[in-house]
Parts: sequence; structure tokens; C-alpha cells
Amino acid sequence: MQTATAKTATQNACRLCNPLGACLAFRGIEKCVPFLHGSQGCATYIRRYLISHYKEPIDIASSNFNEETAVFGGSHNLKVGLKNVTKQYKPEVIGIATTCLSETIGEDVPMILREYEAAFGSDGPMPEMIFASTPSYQGSHIDGFHAAVRAAVKTFAEGGAEKHLVNIFPGMISPADIRYLKEILTAFELPYVLLPDYSQTLDGGPWGEYHRIPPGGTPRSAITYTGSAAASIEFGSTLEASKSAAGYLEEQFEVPRLIMAMPIGIRETDRFFDLLEKLTEKPTPEKYQDERRRLVDAYADGHKYVFGKKAIVYGEEDLVISIASFLHEIGVIPVLCASGGKSGFMKERLEELIPDMDENGITVRDGVDFVDIENESAVLQPDLLIGNSKGFTMSKKSQLPLVRIGFPIHDRFGGQRLHHLGYRGTQELFDRIVNTVIEQRQNASPIGYTYM
Repeated sequence: MQTATAKTATQNACRLCNPLGACLAFRGIEKCVPFLHGSQGCATYIRRYLISHYKEPIDIASSNFNEETAVFGGSHNLKVGLKNVTKQYKPEVIGIATTCLSETIGEDVPMILREYEAAFGSDGPMPEMIFASTPSYQGSHIDGFHAAVRAAVKTFAEGGAEKHLVNIFPGMISPADIRYLKEILTAFELPYVLLPDYSQTLDGGPWGEYHRIPPGGTPRSAITYTGSAAASIEFGSTLEASKSAAGYLEEQFEVPRLIMAMPIGIRETDRFFDLLEKLTEKPTPEKYQDERRRLVDAYADGHKYVFGKKAIVYGEEDLVISIASFLHEIGVIPVLCASGGKSGFMKERLEELIPDMDENGITVRDGVDFVDIENESAVLQPDLLIGNSKGFTMSKKSQLPLVRIGFPIHDRFGGQRLHHLGYRGTQELFDRIVNTVIEQRQNASPIGYTYM
């Protein structure tokens, strides 16, 4: 009889590294170059991941640690790297994130930046520096993303008389979702600052010539206004105030922090539109009421295909929570809600959105990898998987269909243009889930019905 051995290491992690999220957020700031204080390999790995999802050229600078700098410190490398990037790219902003190496040896990056400015400040205009501490050995890419957004606000935000505008901190969503949010806010005639905005920098048109820094992004000048906004809307069920940009603005400038789950599904999207109606004192534009009506009709038409189906949902905690709430709304049972994140709030937030979790047999697991998820799957016997491309191996092995959402999507085309949010995003997601169930039923049938 074979005895089970204790698991001693993560295998195929259900998360990505901390500085990856920071680099993504920095790409959403206008004329900003992401810069990693660490080895060249870290920058190469992150570039590869981002490029394969967004299908856009992405430059990430590095201080290029080697054996010597790992022992004696990388202060010289960082200063030389910043000077080279300033000369070659002429950025207005450089977003600096740390990696395992620089964090492990205890580099005092703020002190190094002060020394750099003192040494080279008289040489001409210098870019603004944003610094985010993002050690890869703790947290995930979502933690790095939020750290970079908070650092940007902390660097640039200024107080003052309250302005008629809102801050939107949507979290790590697709460029398509960012464009949709901007469309909604414009329709409500609500002035806003959305951070970060990589809707163009990571999903733009063709160039006649190569741009070292692609056009687009949230202007640095706009970020200064975040400290005098009327309110901040932040999507993030598990995001603590101490780690969020909206939390910083509330603490420092008394800008109210309005936090909510990602608006996926009718209920949560209704909450978002109700909030916009309250802030603007205007009704929801008719086009979005039409989107809602079509979505309700689709729920009625597709209910017979999906009701009672079981799904495993995995990925970033906030996305998993919102997707699980949506699945519960359409009659699909999210039998396992899994994430590599470790906020400690996932189950609590899910219970708030799905009060009858236990009765529905919903299991919540955080801090897991895909081996853990696969072991759970063998017991739970789901009908489909919902998550990013990192679950493909499990999907193939278990012969379960995979509905791809979130990041990264490496094995399909157009991941950067997938909608998830609002009535429109929910409609597209609902259609894909229903069609996945129908296709699985067709493929499993010996007859192969052509009419479902």
C-alpha cells in the first residue's frame, strides 16, 4: 500500500509574481517606463508573459543584477540604468519595482533615488520617479498591481478644493473593460480619473514607426487631481484600505472610498449603475437599460442549458468572487472557488454575496496551486472550468471544457479584448458559458445533434 507524501512545494502556481502586476500598472500611466530593480531574467520573464497575452511590444528596463551586485548591492546599477533609460526613452515618469534579489539584500531604494537626484538633478529635466516595493516571494501579481497604483497616487496626488470628478480604480481588468468603463462614465457626463489606463498602451493600433513609449495612459497631471476628487470608486472585494490607492486618498485627503465587487452579473452591475446615478443625479442612459433588458432575456433563454451545472472557478481573488456571484445568479454552482492569493478575505466576501454557500456545497480554497485544484476536481466532478490559460493542462487531463477569462490567456487570440464587466461583459460571458455547455453536450452525444 502506497502512503501519501506531504506536499513540500508549489507546483504550477495559481498566481504570478508581484512585480509583474506593478509593470502592468505602470504601463497604464502616460509616458511611463516600467523599471525592475533586479536581474535581467525577471524583466524578460515578465515581458514574455505580458506580450503573449496583449500581443503588443513591451519594454521593461532592468538594473541588471549579477553575482557581484547580489552580494554588494545594486545602487550603482540602478543609477546607471535610470540615467540610460532617461537618455534613450525620454520618459516623463519611471515606475520602479523591486524583485526578490533587491528585496532580499535589503536595498534602500528611496535613499538611492535621493542620491541619484542629488547627483544628476542639475543635468537637465528629470523624469518623476514612482517606487513600489514588490518582492516576488510574497503576495502575487495583484498585490504588485495595487502597490504600483497606490505608489503612483502617493507620489502625485495633491489636495485642494473638492472638484466635480470621481476617481476610478478598477483593478486588473482587460483593456476592453477599461474602454467600456470610460464609455459609461462619459455617457453619465461624469468627469473622472481612471488609473491605470492601459486600454491604448496595451491594445492600440498599428504604428508607422516604432514607439519607445506607446501613446495613451493616465496623464501624470490627472493623477494630481485624485486628492481633490468627490469620491473614489474601487473594485476590490479583498483589497484592504492600507494597500489601496483609494484607501490612501481617504486617509490623507478625506476622499470617500466607495468599494464594491467587480460589476459582473446583473445584481452587481445594478449596484454600480445605482452608484453612478447617485453621484450624478442622472438616470442610467437608455442604451445601458437596453443592455440590461437583453441580458435578462438571455438569462431566460439560456437557463435550461446551464441550470445545475457545476463549475470550478480559479484566478485572482476579486475576479473569482465576482464570477462566482454571477454563476450563482444564473444557476451554475461554483463548487470550488480557488485562488493562489492569500488575502484571507475570500471566503468572507463570498459569503456576503452568496449567503447560502454551504447549502449549495461551495468550497473556497486560497493559497492553492493547480495540483490542489486538480485534486479537488477529482472529488467534486465539475462540468466545466472557468479561469485563465494556466489551467489548460488540468482541462486537457480531466477532459473538462475551459472558459478562458482574466489573465493570462496565452493559448487563444484576443484575450485583451474580452469583456467581463457590466451588462455587456456579462452578456458576452454568459453566451460563452452557455455555448461551452452546448458544445460539450454535442461532443459527448453519439448522435451529435445539430439542433439544440
